[in-house]
Parts: sequence; structure tokens; C-alpha cells
Amino acid sequence: MMERQHLALRSGEASPLSGSEFAPGSIQIQVLGQSPSEPRMDQADGASSYWRVVMRRKFTILGIALVCALVAFLAGLPQEPEYQARTSLEIQGINENFLNIREVDPTGGATNDSPEAYIQTQVKLLQEDALVERVAAKLRLDRRPEFAARSGRLGWLRRLLRIAPPRPIPPLEQAVEWASDRLRVRVAGQTRVVEVLFDSPDPQLAADFANTLANEFIEQTLEVRWQAAQKTSQWLTRQLDDLKSKLERSQAQLLAYADAAGLLITSDKGNVAEEKLRQLQEELSRSQAERVARQSRYETAASSPPDSLPEVLDSEAMRSLRAQLNDLRRQLSELSVQFTPAFYKVKNVQAQIAEIESILKKQRADIVDRIRNEYESALRREKLVAGAFADQALVVSRLAAKAVEYDLLKHEADTNRALYESMLQKVKEAGVASAIRASNIRVIHPARPPSRPHKPNLPLNAGLGFGGGLLLGILFALNRERAGGRIRLPGDAALYVEVPELGVIPSAGSRGIVDSAGPRSHVELAMWERKPSPLAESFRATLASILFAGKDGKRPGVIVITSPRPGAGKTTMVTNLGIALAEINRRVLLVDGDLRKPRLGLIFGLPKRPGLGQILREGRPIEDYAPDELACTTTVPGLYVLPAGAESEDISSLLYSERMAELLWRARLEYHTVLIDSPPMLALPDARILGKVSDGVILVFRAARTTREEALAASQRLRDDGTLVLGAILNDWEPGDGPGAYYSSPYWTAGRRAPAPNRSGGGFR
Repeated sequence: MMERQHLALRSGEASPLSGSEFAPGSIQIQVLGQSPSEPRMDQADGASSYWRVVMRRKFTILGIALVCALVAFLAGLPQEPEYQARTSLEIQGINENFLNIREVDPTGGATNDSPEAYIQTQVKLLQEDALVERVAAKLRLDRRPEFAARSGRLGWLRRLLRIAPPRPIPPLEQAVEWASDRLRVRVAGQTRVVEVLFDSPDPQLAADFANTLANEFIEQTLEVRWQAAQKTSQWLTRQLDDLKSKLERSQAQLLAYADAAGLLITSDKGNVAEEKLRQLQEELSRSQAERVARQSRYETAASSPPDSLPEVLDSEAMRSLRAQLNDLRRQLSELSVQFTPAFYKVKNVQAQIAEIESILKKQRADIVDRIRNEYESALRREKLVAGAFADQALVVSRLAAKAVEYDLLKHEADTNRALYESMLQKVKEAGVASAIRASNIRVIHPARPPSRPHKPNLPLNAGLGFGGGLLLGILFALNRERAGGRIRLPGDAALYVEVPELGVIPSAGSRGIVDSAGPRSHVELAMWERKPSPLAESFRATLASILFAGKDGKRPGVIVITSPRPGAGKTTMVTNLGIALAEINRRVLLVDGDLRKPRLGLIFGLPKRPGLGQILREGRPIEDYAPDELACTTTVPGLYVLPAGAESEDISSLLYSERMAELLWRARLEYHTVLIDSPPMLALPDARILGKVSDGVILVFRAARTTREEALAASQRLRDDGTLVLGAILNDWEPGDGPGAYYSSPYWTAGRRAPAPNRSGGGFR
């Protein structure tokens, strides 16, 4: 055994799983690649999958849509034609506070109302039954024959059974109900434009009703505003009369009290006593100020030399006398130098000096006396004014109590007068507002009799029916696909089973997949007999997906290939994938794990010899088997086959044995990849048992034959076992004119057919 391992390692063909933990005698094998708990390797595009479902059932969907369109078209034929008239109104914002009318009118619109709320209110008013009744009465709809009072279809039965008939509905009430059902009002977007729509079998009646409704709405709005203004004016007039009476009474009471109290009123400033007291107070203030000034001058004159007084210094006469005195003194000095004091000229000058000094002394005394007299006069005047002020203050204090009552009466009279004047102004403004008939509603486009009926719109009905039929057909198709569909197209496995799709194998007999070898010759060996061919290329593409299915660069070494039910082509997948692996210089072992119906030996023309069943049943250690005892060589270089051997009754127990794990452990050392062909897994447990000792399982689905329920059941069982599902392969797909058209090129049809394997005996040696 050690020699065989050394030989395998020396030849450069060591298993990629040589680093994995594996113990002989144990069925626990470390699975490389993607674990069941890890995210799936691929997610299908849901939108494209739905589109494929729709395209696959396009004729069914189209048929349902056409039937719905026809039903909608036929349903509109017996309907009575209806004509729709339209008129447009512009509703502008109204000044509810015109002439400040809101101050006295409690029904004025609130200032915080939004324009949208105002427009919606007008729309609601346009649909009120009261307005519709006005229009119906004006157009005399109640006289139309269809609104005449009828006893009903069961009138004869009521008369026979003597049952009181129900209350007959008046024609006008019928007309209003009929018109309300056919009237629609809407706002044109974010504007102030309101559209009034009315439907009627008579186009002229439809136009007349829409126009009359607009005119009556304008008139009703004006009437409501006029009536509100009239009511406000009447109420203001009554209030004005009451205020006038109150004003007259308050003024009469004020005058009577003033006469009784002896109050003399001077306009709006107060009574005479208060006015006199105010004047005396002002005069007293002036007297006191004058007395203080006089007293200051007097005290200054009494305590200062006379010559220093401002009055003395500023007097022109005093300055002239002082100048004369100085001149005489100068003359006296000059004469004294020449003459004696007894000289007459000297005496004459001295006499003049004495006279002038006497005059100056007298004038100084007069100035001081005048200042004193002025001070004494100001003092006496102050005392007199103070006495008069004290007397007048006593008088005013006596009239204070009477003045308080007078002020109250006067304030009441003034308030009544102000209210009266304000109310008089409001009465005049309300009269002006009620006289103005201005409307905030303008007719933009009057209604005209329509020339075409509004409904039934047969093309629109057919279009809506067709659209609804398309939707119904798509839902029907998707429901059918989900309810009982099969795996048909590439991507279905990823969409419905939620497993990665590793590859798609086209049908060998599909158009464009024919080569020189014939459409269906040896499909199990297509990779060897058809080089090149689209079938072989599909296996190579699938092999690339399998090799890339590992994680961190590690590739699965032991792979179990199975299917939910028989006939899916799993054996074909094993043989062709094995040949594809051998093409890339890898040692590949194919194990025929279907011990009940083995086929690998027949396909490769192997002789009958002990196989897997005998190896598992024998007691000889696995290490003691020679390489040619465990596998048969084939014509394909690098490809070896371990056949199933003779049939056995204890197949499940053989697969459960520890020898199976030991056998795979040795195969990992000597081969790069081991592919195990196992029986269908829904009926037999073999695939699940083999999956536990392998690196992963690949499911094979046959297009248009494997159901979604079978695929889901197989995938779910493997996940429940904790077995890694590497992915799924869609087999026997009919490409049609789609991607398969590529394979119709001369390159494929000129492909060389390889020689068939030797089936005469000895197998592939």
C-alpha cells in the first residue's frame, strides 16, 4: 500500500484532498468547498425567469387577453350612449373683509383658511342637492316623461293583495336624484379652475344643465352674500338706534348734574374752578421766582459798596457824573500847584466837586432804595398770590367729590358718542357692501352640446379588457408554473429549487446539434466520440462550473451524481464528465454506485469481474488490493472505472459499512477526482448514504420531465442530511432557435467522429 501511495505521489498525481482530515474506519469526511450553511453559489434573476415563463405561455396569455377584450367590447354594445358636457369655472379668492365688514359680521370667512380648503368647499357646494334642485326646476326636468310617477311593476299584485302602495316619489325628486348621479365636479390640478361635468343621453340637455348649474351657482353665491350684508346692515341699524338713545340719556344726565352741582364746564379741559386754580398756580410760581430774584439783588446791594453794584456801574448818568468829577479833580490838582486854596478858582472847582459828589451819593442811595422797594413789592405780590391760590385750592377741593361723579357721567357720554359714531360709519359701509353685486366666479368655457358620446367607449373598453386580460393571463401562467410546473429552461433550477445551476446539456437530437456521428449515437460517450460538438462543449462548460465550485481554490475530490427519479441521464453525466476531466490530464475514477442496475461496465465494454459490491463484502483490508483490482483501465487516457460487480441483496448495509469510507480514502490518494454514479434518491437511500462520505452531490434534472416538487424534495433531503449540494445540471434541453442556433456552424458539422470503444471483450485497455 505504501508503494502505491509513493507511486501516486511520485507521478505528480496526488489527490487535491491530501490535506484533508480523514481517518480509515470512519465515515466522517471533511467536505471541501461550500458548506450547506454558506450562501449559495448563484442566485437566479427573478425578472428574467418570469419573462421566460411569460414567453413560454405567450399564446395562452394572449388568448385570455383577447377573450377579455372581446367580452368588454360586447358588454358595451347594448349600453345607451351617454354624452358628457363640460364647463370650466374660475373661482377667485373673495375679500371677506371688504370695508372692514368682518369686524361686525361674525359669519365672515376665517383669515387662516387655505386656498385649497376654500376651493374644495366650493366644489362641495356645486354638488349640493339644493343647487341641483334649482337647476332641475329651472330646466323643468320634472316634466320629462321618464320622471313621471309610476305605480311600479308589481302594482297589479299589490292591488290584488290589497297592499297599500308605497309613497310615490315626486318627479322633481326623481330628477334631482338622477341629475346628482350624473354630475361630477373636479379641480383641474393645483389651480383655481373647477370643471363641471354632466352626463346625459341628450347632448343638448347635458350642455344646458352644465351651463345652468354654473349660472345658478354664481347667482346663489351673490344672493348669499347680499342676504348676509342685508342682515348685517339691519342688525347694525338696530344697534345704532340703541346707541343713539343711550347717548342722549347720558348727555342729559351730565348736563343736569353739572347744573345741580354748580359746575362750570369749559369745553373738554375741566370746570372753571380747576382752570382758575391752574392759573393761580402758574402766577404763584412766577411771583415766587420774581421775589427770589429781587431778594437776591436787594441782599447784594445791602452787603456790597454802592459803587460795585451793577446798577451803579451800568448807569449812563452815573458814568457821566464820575467823568465830570474826575475832570474837576484834575483841574483842582493843576490849580493847587499854581494857586493857594483861597484862590477863587480853586474854591470854585472845589464847590463843583462837592456838588457832584453830593449828586452821586444821592443817586446811589436812590438805586439802593429802588432795589429794596422792588424786593418788598415782589414779596407782597407773592403773599397775595399765595393767599389767592390757597383760597382757590380750598374751593377746588370742595368740588372734587362732585367732579368725580361728573367725570364718570362725562366718560359714559363720551363712550356712547364714540360707539355711536363708529356704528354710524359701519352702517354706511354695510349699505355700500350690500349694494355692490360683484362675483368672484367667472365662467371660462361654457358647455357646448357634445358631438360624440362619452360612453360606452368601445375602444377604451376593449383596451382595458385587453390589459386586464394580459394581467389575468400572466397571473394564470405564473400560477400554473408554480402549481404543477416542471424544470424546463436554464435558470429554473436556481429559481425554483434554489441550487446553483452548474450547466445545461442540450438534447442530442436538437436542431443544430447534429454532427457526423449522428444525433443519438453513443450519447454516454459524446465527449469521446464527438470532438468537437456542441454536446461535448456543454459538458466542458459544466465541468468548469464543477471545478470552480470549491472554496479557497480547493476542488471537490469525491462527487456523487444522482437524480430525483430514473431517466434523468445521471449515468450519461458521469461518463462524459469523467472523459472531460481526463482530457485535462487528470486521473479520474468512475465508481458505479448503482448496485441494483449497474451500467458503467456495459457502456465501457468491461468484462464481468468483481466490483464494488465484492470489495465492500470481503474482509481483506483495502490497502491490500492492487490498483488493477480496484479499477479497470479504459481507452480514454487517465480514466478508470470501478464497476458495480455482481448484484447483491444487502446493498444498503454494504454502503453503510466503514469499508466504503476507507475505499474512498484510498481513491482520494490515487486519483484527482472520483465520480460516483448513484441510484435515484427519492426512491432509494443510496445517494444520501454516499453523499455523507463525499465532498458533495450534484443533482441531474431532465428538462420538461423532472417536476419542481421532485427537485425540491431531493434538494431538501440532502440539506436536511447536512450534505453539500454542489449544484444541478439540466439535461436534454431543447434549445430550438435560441442559443442552439450558434452550433449550426460548419465548424461543428465537420467534426471528426472518434472510433467507438472496443466492446468485443476486455473492455478499454
